[in-house]
Amino acid sequence: MFSEENHPLILQFKESCRSVLEPYAGKSHYTNQGQRVVMGQRLMQSSSDIFLGWTRGRGGHDYFVRQMRDMKMSVPIEGVSATRLKRYAGHCGLTLARAHAKSGDSATITGYLGNGDSFDEALGDFALAYADQTERDHAALVKAVKSGRLEVLLEEE
Repeated sequence: MFSEENHPLILQFKESCRSVLEPYAGKSHYTNQGQRVVMGQRLMQSSSDIFLGWTRGRGGHDYFVRQMRDMKMSVPIEGVSATRLKRYAGHCGLTLARAHAKSGDSATITGYLGNGDSFDEALGDFALAYADQTERDHAALVKAVKSGRLEVLLEEE
């Protein structure tokens, strides 16, 4: 198919399996796993793909359909200052929080979290522990490279 501007329209079909969260969160109330994915995307995205949909193949496999376009982008963070990295992380966090805020009932979430600082402190503790683990993992990686157990291939610039 071609659009008004004579650009091709390419639809991508991706198989949708059961959620990896199903053993913990329970079975989805959607009978088609493609529909489960689509409904989640519609909740999380500020604007949805008008071609987003779902189907079931002849073999019983579930799929979701979307317009194929590679518009993913990121900010190159190599060599940025700590201030700019912190600002970038803040923007990423805001975007993620806004997407997740659309998917839940704010009154229920507020009731669950309460008015105290317990959740904030738990998130902070987790972040610090995660950062510590990342540093330990990096140190182990460097040690493995230095000992020759791992080979590093450097990309030429």
